[in-house]
Amino acid sequence: MTCIDWNWDTVPWRQIAGPLSRADDLLSRLDDRLAKSPIKEGWIARSHYYEACDGMWIAGELVHLEDLVLHNERMDLRSPTHELTKAHAIFRARQRIAQEAPDWALSSAGLATLRGKGGFGSESSVLTEEPDEGDEPLADEDDQNDLSSEFAALDAAMARTQRLLAGEPLPEKSELVYDPLWDEDRRLDEWRAVVRRAGELPPTLAAAIALDAWERLQPLQHAMWLGPLLAAALLREKGRAKAHLPRIAAGIKALPREVRRAKDPAARLVGRVEAIAAAAEKGIADHDRWSLARAGFQVKLEGRRSTSKLGELVDFAMARPLVTTSMIGKQLRITPRAAQNLLAELGLREATSRARYRAWGVF
Repeated sequence: MTCIDWNWDTVPWRQIAGPLSRADDLLSRLDDRLAKSPIKEGWIARSHYYEACDGMWIAGELVHLEDLVLHNERMDLRSPTHELTKAHAIFRARQRIAQEAPDWALSSAGLATLRGKGGFGSESSVLTEEPDEGDEPLADEDDQNDLSSEFAALDAAMARTQRLLAGEPLPEKSELVYDPLWDEDRRLDEWRAVVRRAGELPPTLAAAIALDAWERLQPLQHAMWLGPLLAAALLREKGRAKAHLPRIAAGIKALPREVRRAKDPAARLVGRVEAIAAAAEKGIADHDRWSLARAGFQVKLEGRRSTSKLGELVDFAMARPLVTTSMIGKQLRITPRAAQNLLAELGLREATSRARYRAWGVF
């Protein structure tokens, strides 16, 4: 029995009842905490970075968190690798889903945008190709080149728009990269049919089925990582996660390999539910740890002048997995030297041993 042959009357309720109840409970607890938490926005911002790295881990690729943070800030130490560019695409996709309405990601327009079919010149296409290795300016280039990539992207968008207005057809995909017999549209329609049928089931179970169906059908050849994001979007759309976008990839990563790769449909479905529970449990642990760290920082703010930048640094550090003196200086409008002094006062942990672009964070 494949994922598209699921008969809802044969759902293994005896096996799934316990994990399903636990997943629902953990999701509700995390959502309630975040809804009232002072670090809600920071938790959400951090989750995008961590989930991108976890998504690459599931695919068998290793991307360091500090590399992703520096790449997003256009502070690369070297030309970005293919894996780093892919992780950044996951980051951008998750960020876009979280910013849009709950039902956007699973709509026709949302899926078209997420798979890169928003049309020529579409700024919302998150899977459009980024500059090739060597095209993006590195951190040690002159300041006059800081906006070169933005201007290049703008020129490319204008060129694509002109081609679209001229009625030129979409460029054909290279057969060296894409299998011509891989009908993405048909597979995606099959997956959406599974999601529609699962809509009558509890939200957490529906998300687990959607995740399993994505893994079995593989609708997009080069975007398998989109499955966990869409499953998280389904939980948000159904109201199970109103205050956050669940970190499904983190939950999958926490499972043993034999559970992730189970061949039995029932065991596979139970594993996907357990992944959702593990994701929520990880989210709660992270929230509690970061809240405790913030409380410790607040103690250091007592007695400070109203003009002190230390409070702004606390808020900025809680919203990023890692920060550098350049990032702090740009955000707080201070010199890098002043940023180093604030870091020393706050006592953030240094995350790298690099001579250039040292990074600090709350772990």
